[in-house]
Order: sequence, then C-alpha cells, then structure tokens
Amino acid sequence: MQILKSSVILLSSLLFIQCKNEDKPIVSVTFIDSLVTNYTTPNAITKNQKELQFWKSRIQKNGDYINESRYASNLVGRFKLLGDLNDVKMADSILIQLGKNFNNKEAGIYLALASNSILQHQFKKADEYLQNAKFIGIRKSEENAVTFDVDFELGNIKNATTNLENMKIDGGFGYQFRKSKMAHYDGNLEQSISSMQRAIEIAANDVTSKNIALSTCADLYTHAGKLDNAYSNYKESIKLNSADLHSIMGMGWIALQHDNNDALAEKIFKFVQTKTKSPEPLYKLILVAQHKKDVLAEKKYAKQYESIVTDSIYGKMYTKYLIQLYTQILNNPAKAEILAKAELTNRATPQTYSWYAYSLFANNKIAAANAIYKKYVSGQPLEALELYYMGKLMEANKKGYNAKEFYTAANENYYDLSPSVARDLASKLNE
Repeated sequence: MQILKSSVILLSSLLFIQCKNEDKPIVSVTFIDSLVTNYTTPNAITKNQKELQFWKSRIQKNGDYINESRYASNLVGRFKLLGDLNDVKMADSILIQLGKNFNNKEAGIYLALASNSILQHQFKKADEYLQNAKFIGIRKSEENAVTFDVDFELGNIKNATTNLENMKIDGGFGYQFRKSKMAHYDGNLEQSISSMQRAIEIAANDVTSKNIALSTCADLYTHAGKLDNAYSNYKESIKLNSADLHSIMGMGWIALQHDNNDALAEKIFKFVQTKTKSPEPLYKLILVAQHKKDVLAEKKYAKQYESIVTDSIYGKMYTKYLIQLYTQILNNPAKAEILAKAELTNRATPQTYSWYAYSLFANNKIAAANAIYKKYVSGQPLEALELYYMGKLMEANKKGYNAKEFYTAANENYYDLSPSVARDLASKLNE
C-alpha cells in the first residue's frame, strides 16, 4: 500500500512538473529586445544589393541572357528578403522579354518563370511555363523537382508522388525537402520533421539552403506543438540570417499563443512590419487583437489588410486569409464564397474545396456546402483550419459525432489556429 501511495505521489509530482514546464515562457524577452535594438542591415540584404548593381551594370543590350537572367534572379531574391512583390513582377517582365529574344528556346527562362509563378500562387501558369521548359528540353533532375512542385500545389498528388520517387536515387537536399512536404500532406508530422532535419544536415555550409530548412523545420515543430524545438530552430535560423523575418515572426507567434505575451508578440510583428512590404505582419496583428479580445483593433487591422491584399498585384495569393476574415471578422460571407469559387480555377484541392464548402455554409447555403463536401472533401487529408471548417459544417447538419471528430483532429495542430478559432474549438471540445 505504501509503495502504491509513493507511486501516486511521484506520478503527481511528475505531472505537476510537466504542467509547470508547459506554462513556462519560451520566447526570451531579452533576446527579442536585443534583436530589435541592435538590428542593422543584414549581410544578406547588403549582398543582394551588390549583386543587383553588378548584374544590372553588365547588361549591354536586350537579349543579354546571362546578365539579364541573373539580374532577374536577384530581384526575386530581394523580394524574399524585403517582401515587395513588384520585384517579382519586374523579374517576370525581364524573363518574358528574354524568352522572346531567344525565340523561346532557352528552357531555363521558363523554369524560372514557373518558380516565380508558384511564389505568386499562379499554379496553372506555373504548369504552362513548366510544359514550355519540358518541350525545349531540361535535365531529368530539374524536371522531377519542378514537376513535383507544380503538381503538389495543383493537388495532383499521385503525379507528385511519382516524381518524388524518381528523385529518391539522388537523395539530396531537394529530395529530402520535398519528402518532408509530402509527409506533412499525408499527416505524418514525425516523418516530415525527420526529413527536414536530414535536409538541414545535407545543407551543411550552404547558408541559404540551411536557413530555409531550419525555418521550415521550426514551422513543422510548431504544427506538432513542439514549441521549444520550434523556437530553437527559429533562433538558429536567425543567427544564420538576421534578415529571416519569417523566423522572427515565428517567435512572435509562440510568444502570443503559448506564452500569452501579446505585448511581446505585438512588438515583434510591428518591428517586422517596418522591415518588409509583405502584408504578413499586418495579418499577425489582427491575431494579436483577437488574442486581446480587442474587437475594434481586430476589425481595424482586418480592413487595412483587406485593402492591401485585394490589390490586383497580389492576385489570389491571400485568398485563404481573406476567406477567414470575411466569414469571421468582416461579416461578408458572400465575398468569401466568390473568392473560394474563383480559387478552384487556380487549384482544385481538398483544401480549397473545403474553403468553398465553408464559405457556402457561412452564406447559409448548407445543401450546396454538403454537396461539395461529399464530392471533393470527405475522406481527404486536411489541415487544422480546414478540419475546423468541416467540423462547423457537420455541427450545422446536427452530426455531433462527426463534428467532434473533426474538432479533435483540428486540435492536434492547435498552434496552427487563430486565437478566436482556438477558443471556439476549445469550447466545442469541452461541451
């Protein structure tokens, strides 16, 4: 009896320690203060500026393939650092004209255009450029990699799997990175993280590749709720590249959702906002306002965000987020429905069909939502937000058991969800 009593005490103590550790803040206020206070123009930005000047100065005439293509590549690099989509548009213009100057016989131009199109969520256009490159002729390794990228985004998972298998013999960084993406799609987060860790190892001293893999691995740890690991990877990524604003915002998200430190999160997002033209930090400020339950600030930021990302330059890049705003904050489900339906012409996947089904439901078209769900979504792998959406649809249909299943599955990736969705989800699971 005494042994049993001691075991119970020990177990209780361990559980208490575990709970205390989970409550302990992860993001260091001191680290963030130092990062913000001592921030100077990062080496990556300085190097990119020099490269841009160098290649631009070497362009002698139209049709200068090497110099113009390298200049275009560095414009895209600047976009990745500073978030100005006009840089990608300018790069596209240069490449399209270059393709014409070479009578559409340079495959590399179309591979670059395909990659740029993916950046802009123009997936059908990316496929068109890829087919042009294939027609001209490209190496098998390039074909497998870019075809995987395009098919994966278009939801052609069977084809993407075949191309991934074709890359297996190489087993390098590109293969491991894409293997991780496929495992994440399949819901195997453990395998996804393992493959991304392998990509980090393979990257070795390649700073750019290692930076991308570390930051992506941190995202995966966040999905899995392993926030200490996520924070460590974000921190390591920032040490490699202090211009890694994505990782800095990743820390802000942990500060908000785990540490409940909305003041620190807000400081991080507002700092990033001064360093990029991307609308992403503004979206994060919407979520800070949600966390604070500050409805006025939430709506103010949501309207600012809407006015920016509905500009024609962004196309369909932010459809997912606009749908969430229109259905949950700005109270315009009709707009959400229009956007979700239009997205299906860009990529028809279980994810995008779930957006459409949810938008129909939010617009009081439950029968139409059910039809979309049954035909295109049921039984397919979904992310946390989309699982929550389908839970709401099942609840509207008074299918409590099915709704609970969706909510439970969504809760497995709790840290992928906005504060308001997370609160609603918690209330549903506690009913």
